[in-house]
Amino acid sequence: MAEIKTTRLILRSLRKTDAINIVKNLNNLNVSKWLLVVPYPYRMKDVLWWINKNLKSSKKIKDSYEFGIILNSTKECIGEIGISHISQFQGTAIISYWIGQKYWRQGYGSEVLKAIIGFAFTKLKLRRLEARVFEGNPSSGKLLRKFKFKLEGVTRESARSKANRKIYNEQIYGLLKEGHKKWQA
Repeated sequence: MAEIKTTRLILRSLRKTDAINIVKNLNNLNVSKWLLVVPYPYRMKDVLWWINKNLKSSKKIKDSYEFGIILNSTKECIGEIGISHISQFQGTAIISYWIGQKYWRQGYGSEVLKAIIGFAFTKLKLRRLEARVFEGNPSSGKLLRKFKFKLEGVTRESARSKANRKIYNEQIYGLLKEGHKKWQA
Protein backbone atom coordinates (compact mmCIF):
# COMPACT_ATOMS: atom_id res chain seq x y z
CA MET A 1 0.00 0.00 0.00
CA ALA A 2 1.05 3.56 -0.58
CA GLU A 3 2.81 5.55 2.12
CA ILE A 4 2.25 9.30 2.25
CA LYS A 5 4.58 11.64 4.13
CA THR A 6 3.80 15.16 5.31
CA THR A 7 5.82 17.56 7.42
CA ARG A 8 4.90 15.90 10.73
CA LEU A 9 3.00 12.76 9.75
CA ILE A 10 3.27 9.47 7.92
CA LEU A 11 0.14 7.89 6.47
CA ARG A 12 0.63 4.16 6.10
CA SER A 13 -1.22 0.88 6.42
CA LEU A 14 -2.21 -0.17 9.91
CA ARG A 15 0.04 -2.58 11.78
CA LYS A 16 -0.63 -4.79 14.77
CA THR A 17 1.89 -2.67 16.68
CA ASP A 18 -0.53 0.28 16.30
CA ALA A 19 -3.23 -1.52 18.28
CA ILE A 20 -2.35 -0.15 21.73
CA ASN A 21 -2.38 3.47 20.56
CA ILE A 22 -5.57 3.01 18.55
CA VAL A 23 -7.36 1.56 21.57
CA LYS A 24 -6.04 4.35 23.77
CA ASN A 25 -7.29 7.03 21.36
CA LEU A 26 -10.62 5.43 20.37
CA ASN A 27 -11.64 4.30 23.84
CA ASN A 28 -12.87 7.86 24.39
CA LEU A 29 -16.54 8.69 23.93
CA ASN A 30 -15.64 12.23 22.79
CA VAL A 31 -14.04 10.60 19.73
CA SER A 32 -16.06 7.43 19.17
CA LYS A 33 -19.51 9.04 19.41
CA TRP A 34 -18.86 10.76 16.06
CA LEU A 35 -18.05 7.46 14.29
CA LEU A 36 -20.60 5.15 12.74
CA VAL A 37 -19.26 1.67 13.50
CA VAL A 38 -16.88 2.11 16.45
CA PRO A 39 -18.17 0.59 19.70
CA TYR A 40 -17.61 2.05 23.14
CA PRO A 41 -15.80 0.84 25.08
CA TYR A 42 -13.28 0.05 22.35
CA ARG A 43 -11.30 -3.06 23.22
CA MET A 44 -8.16 -4.76 21.98
CA LYS A 45 -10.23 -7.47 20.25
CA ASP A 46 -12.05 -4.74 18.29
CA VAL A 47 -8.87 -3.13 16.99
CA LEU A 48 -7.19 -6.46 16.17
CA TRP A 49 -10.25 -7.47 14.12
CA TRP A 50 -10.10 -4.08 12.31
CA ILE A 51 -6.38 -4.30 11.59
CA ASN A 52 -6.65 -7.90 10.34
CA LYS A 53 -9.59 -6.94 8.10
CA ASN A 54 -7.54 -4.12 6.58
CA LEU A 55 -4.46 -6.31 6.12
CA LYS A 56 -6.55 -8.87 4.21
CA SER A 57 -8.30 -6.27 2.06
CA SER A 58 -4.99 -4.61 1.17
CA LYS A 59 -4.15 -7.71 -0.90
CA LYS A 60 -7.32 -7.44 -3.00
CA ILE A 61 -8.45 -5.05 -5.71
CA LYS A 62 -8.37 -1.56 -4.25
CA ASP A 63 -11.78 -0.09 -3.59
CA SER A 64 -10.57 1.34 -0.28
CA TYR A 65 -7.49 2.51 1.59
CA GLU A 66 -7.18 2.79 5.37
CA PHE A 67 -4.21 4.77 6.61
CA GLY A 68 -2.90 5.02 10.12
CA ILE A 69 -1.97 8.60 10.97
CA ILE A 70 1.51 8.26 12.45
CA LEU A 71 3.44 11.00 14.24
CA ASN A 72 6.80 11.23 12.50
CA SER A 73 8.56 12.17 15.75
CA THR A 74 7.33 9.30 17.96
CA LYS A 75 5.95 6.77 15.42
CA GLU A 76 2.72 6.74 17.46
CA CYS A 77 -0.60 6.12 15.69
CA ILE A 78 -2.83 9.10 16.57
CA GLY A 79 -5.77 8.36 14.27
CA GLU A 80 -6.91 7.03 10.93
CA ILE A 81 -8.04 8.35 7.59
CA GLY A 82 -9.69 6.23 4.95
CA ILE A 83 -10.85 6.42 1.36
CA SER A 84 -13.66 3.97 0.67
CA HIS A 85 -16.29 3.17 -1.94
CA ILE A 86 -13.75 4.03 -4.64
CA SER A 87 -15.29 3.86 -8.09
CA GLN A 88 -12.72 4.33 -10.82
CA PHE A 89 -15.54 4.33 -13.37
CA GLN A 90 -17.40 7.15 -11.60
CA GLY A 91 -14.22 8.82 -10.35
CA THR A 92 -15.63 9.09 -6.83
CA ALA A 93 -14.92 8.00 -3.28
CA ILE A 94 -15.86 8.69 0.34
CA ILE A 95 -13.33 9.83 2.94
CA SER A 96 -13.55 9.38 6.69
CA TYR A 97 -11.18 10.19 9.51
CA TRP A 98 -10.65 10.45 13.24
CA ILE A 99 -7.88 11.79 15.45
CA GLY A 100 -7.38 11.10 19.15
CA GLN A 101 -8.62 13.91 21.41
CA LYS A 102 -5.13 14.54 22.81
CA TYR A 103 -4.10 15.65 19.29
CA TRP A 104 -7.03 17.94 18.46
CA ARG A 105 -6.44 21.57 17.49
CA GLN A 106 -2.78 21.08 16.62
CA GLY A 107 -3.16 21.20 12.84
CA TYR A 108 -2.94 17.44 12.29
CA GLY A 109 -6.42 17.29 10.74
CA SER A 110 -5.51 19.93 8.16
CA GLU A 111 -2.20 18.26 7.41
CA VAL A 112 -3.70 14.82 6.88
CA LEU A 113 -6.73 16.04 4.92
CA LYS A 114 -4.55 18.04 2.52
CA ALA A 115 -2.40 14.94 1.92
CA ILE A 116 -5.32 12.59 1.34
CA ILE A 117 -7.05 15.01 -1.05
CA GLY A 118 -3.84 15.22 -3.07
CA PHE A 119 -3.52 11.42 -3.08
CA ALA A 120 -7.14 10.96 -4.19
CA PHE A 121 -7.01 13.50 -7.01
CA THR A 122 -3.50 12.82 -8.34
CA LYS A 123 -2.59 9.20 -7.58
CA LEU A 124 -6.11 7.71 -7.74
CA LYS A 125 -7.24 10.14 -10.46
CA LEU A 126 -10.62 10.70 -8.83
CA ARG A 127 -12.81 13.68 -9.71
CA ARG A 128 -15.04 13.88 -6.61
CA LEU A 129 -14.70 13.21 -2.88
CA GLU A 130 -17.51 12.96 -0.36
CA ALA A 131 -17.45 13.09 3.43
CA ARG A 132 -20.28 12.53 5.90
CA VAL A 133 -20.40 14.28 9.26
CA PHE A 134 -22.84 13.77 12.12
CA GLU A 135 -24.70 16.99 12.93
CA GLY A 136 -23.39 18.27 16.23
CA ASN A 137 -19.75 17.73 15.24
CA PRO A 138 -18.90 21.27 14.09
CA SER A 139 -15.11 20.82 14.09
CA SER A 140 -15.23 18.18 11.37
CA GLY A 141 -17.48 20.28 9.14
CA LYS A 142 -15.26 23.31 9.70
CA LEU A 143 -12.20 21.30 8.65
CA LEU A 144 -13.91 20.16 5.45
CA ARG A 145 -15.07 23.68 4.58
CA LYS A 146 -11.49 24.92 5.08
CA PHE A 147 -10.54 22.68 2.14
CA LYS A 148 -13.47 23.93 0.03
CA PHE A 149 -15.79 20.98 0.56
CA LYS A 150 -19.37 22.17 0.02
CA LEU A 151 -22.29 21.14 2.20
CA GLU A 152 -24.52 19.42 -0.35
CA GLY A 153 -27.30 18.20 1.87
CA VAL A 154 -28.46 16.57 5.06
CA THR A 155 -29.91 13.11 5.43
CA ARG A 156 -32.29 13.15 8.38
CA GLU A 157 -31.89 10.58 11.16
CA SER A 158 -29.78 8.44 8.84
CA ALA A 159 -26.98 7.31 11.14
CA ARG A 160 -26.73 5.70 14.55
CA SER A 161 -23.46 5.88 16.43
CA LYS A 162 -22.50 2.45 17.70
CA ALA A 163 -20.65 4.10 20.60
CA ASN A 164 -23.50 6.06 22.19
CA ARG A 165 -26.49 4.57 20.29
CA LYS A 166 -27.76 8.06 19.36
CA ILE A 167 -29.35 8.72 15.99
CA TYR A 168 -27.91 11.64 14.04
CA ASN A 169 -28.65 13.60 10.91
CA GLU A 170 -25.70 13.34 8.53
CA GLN A 171 -24.30 16.30 6.67
CA ILE A 172 -22.98 15.36 3.25
CA TYR A 173 -20.00 17.34 1.98
CA GLY A 174 -18.53 17.13 -1.51
CA LEU A 175 -15.35 18.34 -3.17
CA LEU A 176 -14.76 18.36 -6.91
CA LYS A 177 -11.28 18.10 -8.36
CA GLU A 178 -11.86 21.33 -10.29
CA GLY A 179 -12.75 23.17 -7.10
CA HIS A 180 -9.64 21.77 -5.48
CA LYS A 181 -7.45 22.95 -8.37
CA LYS A 182 -8.80 26.50 -8.02
CA TRP A 183 -8.07 26.42 -4.29
CA GLN A 184 -4.52 25.15 -4.93
CA ALA A 185 -3.74 27.94 -7.43
